[in-house]
Order: sequence, then structure tokens, then C-alpha cells
Amino acid sequence: MSDQKINITLPDGAVKSYPAGVTSMDVATDISEGLARNVLAANVNGETWDATRPITTDAAVQLLTWNENDGKKTFWHSSAHLMAEALEELYPGIKFGIGPPIENGFYYDVDFGDRHFDGNEVEKIEAKMMELARQKNPYERREIAKKDAVAYYKEKGDEYKLDLLEDLEDGTITFYHQGNFTDLCRGPHIPNTGFVKAAKILNVAGAYWRGDENNKQLTRLYGITFPKQKELKEYLHLLEEAKKRDHRKLGKELDLFTFSEKVGQGLPLWLPKGVLMRERLENFLRDAQVKAGYQMVITPHIGNKELYMTSGHYAKYGEDSFKPIETPNEGEEYLLKPMNCPHHCEIYKSRPRSYKELPLRLGEFGTVYRYEQSGELHGLTRVRGFTQDDAHIFCRPEQVKNEFIKVIDLVLYVFRSLGFEDYTAQISLRDPENKTKYIGGDENWEMAESAIIEAAEEKGLTTITELGEAAFYGPKLDFMVKDALGRSWQLGTIQVDYNLPERFELEYIGADNQRHRPVMIHRAPFGSMERFVAILLEHTAGNLPLWLSPEQFAILPISEKYADYAEKIYILAQQSGLKGFVDHRDEKIGRKIRDAEVSKVPYMFIVGEKEAGNNTVSLRQHGKGDIGTFTHEGLMQHMKKEIESSMHQVNS
Repeated sequence: MSDQKINITLPDGAVKSYPAGVTSMDVATDISEGLARNVLAANVNGETWDATRPITTDAAVQLLTWNENDGKKTFWHSSAHLMAEALEELYPGIKFGIGPPIENGFYYDVDFGDRHFDGNEVEKIEAKMMELARQKNPYERREIAKKDAVAYYKEKGDEYKLDLLEDLEDGTITFYHQGNFTDLCRGPHIPNTGFVKAAKILNVAGAYWRGDENNKQLTRLYGITFPKQKELKEYLHLLEEAKKRDHRKLGKELDLFTFSEKVGQGLPLWLPKGVLMRERLENFLRDAQVKAGYQMVITPHIGNKELYMTSGHYAKYGEDSFKPIETPNEGEEYLLKPMNCPHHCEIYKSRPRSYKELPLRLGEFGTVYRYEQSGELHGLTRVRGFTQDDAHIFCRPEQVKNEFIKVIDLVLYVFRSLGFEDYTAQISLRDPENKTKYIGGDENWEMAESAIIEAAEEKGLTTITELGEAAFYGPKLDFMVKDALGRSWQLGTIQVDYNLPERFELEYIGADNQRHRPVMIHRAPFGSMERFVAILLEHTAGNLPLWLSPEQFAILPISEKYADYAEKIYILAQQSGLKGFVDHRDEKIGRKIRDAEVSKVPYMFIVGEKEAGNNTVSLRQHGKGDIGTFTHEGLMQHMKKEIESSMHQVNS
């Protein structure tokens, strides 16, 4: 450290003076020895740094522990290097691709050369990782000239790191070293390997280098680490619970949807029970939208290529779209619809608009198509054809904030109704350092970003702000919802857009009889029907709210003698708006009850000699057992109350 003094500003606003060259770890030690033992990295002027990296100018510093997401990311990034060191010791001569942190854990792509690696040796790798972790080797950062980095990897014969170096500018390249392992890496990393107390390799898969099927396929090892053994044990328990709740498994068991290779990857087929569920979700939101002043529209599944060139979607989504459809007319091309918004712009433009018509709210359950890579497809959460609960609000500039607040209210209404109580709103803004990724001028972006920030503040939302996460045409508010297992999902999005109205030259005649440009708000509370259903299934473990269950009851006659009485109850239930079935199988009542429980049917109406004689029904609830005997009228009233209560605060 030098004699020169610098000021370090902490998150609580406190300013402390230190010699230039002080590290974040020094700052932590100055505050508390206990804090220093838990510091993994630091946020220095908005960038995540090694806690041991010298700070030479005035800086705002936030110390990062396991409790912060950036702390976890640094921990897992360092663990990827630890796993690579273990692999290199066990399999000398192997080569490495990339090894980033991910949402839960990390992965590293590995070229094992001529060795066959089938994943049966993961316990040996885990043991070696923990052996190396106990050495408490520091992660050391070293800036290196590009020519020296190239020479190093040429000597090693590592074509993957040489490929990565081609994209890097001289003066920006760093190596990290721990123990006997050196890697090309931007960092940051934790102070030393000793912070890692538990490690698990979760999965082994194949991955093409650079994601290109023409390149060599590498072995991708997924892992996760923790600062305490207890946390690994809890995480593995969570994984087992997640397997039970996997929507692909539940969708098959509950007969909701299926996939067919002949139809095509990523194109779900909805079965009758799944359609009933989807229709209820759509009707629920459609009713809420109509009350909120939306008008429903329908647009085609394809559009002229020129439409998406005008909107900018072809330039931004062209690589992720299906190839254009060529018609018999020379030069005429159509695309499968990647977004609904260009079609809605054309509906707005179909006739002159007056300021008195605004806001104009157009809603659609519109199916769109994106060509996702086959390796990225996953059940209903990542598909190639999906239906958005899409709507676009065209309004005057002075109406933006009020309309945005109304959409927030609608999104929160949906969450409450479906039992999602734990959520955070993410304000996704433009990356100020790379504006080339976005369309539109600074003035429009600043207006849009201010409207979102002010609306979120007025609603008292718990928010986080992410730079660089905006859509290419405007900033957005994304709702990050936690499910029953504590996993975070992005559900519901609202976006302010000053750019598409300009690109489509949308106008309205104002009170001054002059032409003005409307502002456009994009919103989708569910996001997509497919992904929402997947998340809801996993959140509820398939025990759907009664109002949403495709089969709300099963009538179980004790024997065929009571089939007619069962049918009488069935007709009565249908007339009351309930959906269900009569189990006429020649099976014992115990078997019928077990099968209904496995199928997660919410209620079982059991009828036998006593019930038929007294005009009653014995009622049994899924997971709870017998709850009593009801008259016909009493049963229907009970079911009606149960449906209303199952919608949480839907009627409040």
C-alpha cells in the first residue's frame, strides 16, 4: 500500500479513508474479523472483483458473502476451476473449454481426448476436489500480454483456449492460478479453495464447442458446491423433491400433454384434460381483461417477412426463427409468427385513431414460433411453439404511468389467485455501455425507464434493477416468482415501448387536431401458457387448485348396482358447472380410491347402499380422507364454496 489515501464508500453511506492499494478483504477485516471470514468477493464501482485485488482510487464497495447472488456466482465460478484442477490431476493432458457459473452451480466443458468418460468416476473427482480444497490454495490473478497467453496455450496444444483468445483484446487478458492449475479467466474468484466444504457432480452431458454442431463434442460436467456440508445435503433433498414435481412426469401421469417426434421437437400436443385446464386459465384471464377494458383480437400464425423487418424482429430473432416460407410468387416470403406485437400494430393502424379512443387495449392468446436449439428444449418450459397471453396497450404519453400501474395490478391479481405469494419485480434497463443492442433514441429510453421506475415505487414493489436485461425495443418490469421449493422463475412481464410506434408510424389525432405518436405497452401476466402450466404443476406438485383441476371429482360407486344413482349425481354435478367422471370399472372401492388419489382428483363422491337409500353422498378429499356425508344440495353448496376458496383472493 502507498501513502496516498483513497475514500471507500460502503452501502450504508459511510465513507472510510484507507491507503491506496487497500483490498476489499482489508476493509472487511477493519470492520469485523467475523465478516472477513465470510467475504467471498466485492462489488467495486459496480463490478465484481476479487476480495484480494488492490483498490487504487476512490470507490464504492459492497462486500459479497454467500448471502448475495454475486457472492454465490463467484463461489461457483471458483469451484469450476477447482473441479478443473481435480480433473487435470486425475486425467493428465485433457483440455478445457469454458467453465462458467450458472443459476445453481457451474459446469466445465472438457475434451478427454482418446479417453472414454462415462460419468461413473464422479465420486473420485468429488473426493479429489475436496482434497484440493483442504489445501486452502489462494486464487491468484495475473494480467498477461496476449502474445504471452497465446504462447502458453500453443505450448500446451490447447486449441480451445487459443480460440477464445482470438476474441480478446491485448491489455484485457488475465490468468488465474490456484495450486497446480492455471486458467485463462476474467474472474473474479474467492480468496482461496478452503471456502469450499462440500462438492457434488450432478450431471454429465455432451456439448458442442461454441454450440456449433460442426465442432467437436465435449463432455460437460455439471457440479455444485457449498460452504457447508449441511447445505449440500439440503440441496440434494430439494433435487429429489423437484424430480417428484417435474412437470414432464406430472403431465404424463395426469394425462395433460404429450410430445411426438413425428409432429416435431418442442411442439406440445395438449390432451383433453390439459385443454380443460388451459381453457380455465384463459377464461380466468380473459374475464379479468374484459373487466379491465381490453378487447380481444385474433391474428394469423404467419406474417409477411416485410412485417417483421419493419418491426425489427427479423434482425433480432432471424437466427432463432424458422426459415422463411416461400410462396409461388417470386420474392414473396412469409415467416411463422415470432411475436404478436407487429400484428397488433397493424390492427391499430387499420383506421385513423383519435385521442378519445386511447388507451386502446388489445389482447390475444396468440401462438408464436421460435426455432430453439434441440439441446435447449425442455418439456413445456422451453418449446418451439407456445401461446402468449399477450396484450398491447396503445396510449398517450401522459397515460403511460397510470396504464403501467393498472397492468401491475392485473399481474398481482393473477399471482394471488394462483397462490404465488413470494415475488420480486426486476426492473430491466438498457446497458448504458452498449447501446448498439437496442433500437430507438436516448430520449425515448429515458422516458420509458422513468415511467417503469416511478410505477414500481408507487405500488411499493420489492425491486431489483438489472442493467442490460431490457428488450431490444424498450425497458421492462419482469416478475421473479419463487415456487414452493424456493426456486425462482420469471413470470409476468410488462414493457414500455416508444420504438415500435415509430417504426410502424402509428398516430392519433390529439385534442389540438394535430398528429401524435402513441406509446405502446407490452404485457403478458402468464408469459406463455406452456411455461406457466409447467411452473404451476411443479409449484403445486400436481395438486392443482380445485377451480383449475380438469377433473374436480370422481364418482365412485361401490358396485354396479349403484351405477344409476352415480349417474344421477353426475348429472347434478354437471348442472352445477363441475367437471368430473364416474368410475364404472368392476374394481373394489379401495382400488378406485387409490387410483383417484394417484391421479390427484381433488374430491371423491362415494355412493353405495346407504347413500342411495338416503339420497346422500359420502365425500372424500384428496390427501385428507373422509370429510362427511352430504345431501345433494349440501354437496353442491360445499363444492361451490371450495372452488371459491381455492381461488385465494380472486373475488376480493
